[in-house]
Amino acid sequence: MAKFMVQFSYTGEGLQGLMKEGGSKRKQATEQLIESLGGSVESYYFAFGEYDGFIIIDGLDNVEMAAGALIGGASGAVKTKTTVLLTPEEVDQAVKKQGDYRPPGK
Repeated sequence: MAKFMVQFSYTGEGLQGLMKEGGSKRKQATEQLIESLGGSVESYYFAFGEYDGFIIIDGLDNVEMAAGALIGGASGAVKTKTTVLLTPEEVDQAVKKQGDYRPPGK
């Protein structure tokens, strides 16, 4: 199973919910969703700046992660950007792979 980093930003409606419930309740709701899909939340942080927070998720595959993103996005309360994370060992395996490739124009 893969690890994912989710960067999230609340909409106005989502910020109203955050102000009402607080950060711990939002973390619990996220954990409930991820666990119901078969994964776990490794870390969850709120932040200043472009994104309101960051989540590291473990134990889901691409389809399960897509389902979680769709469920969260359909709420209208949050927008997300998801990045697949690779371990150094996975990169070691990748650099050993050979493939045929022709650069553009060559």
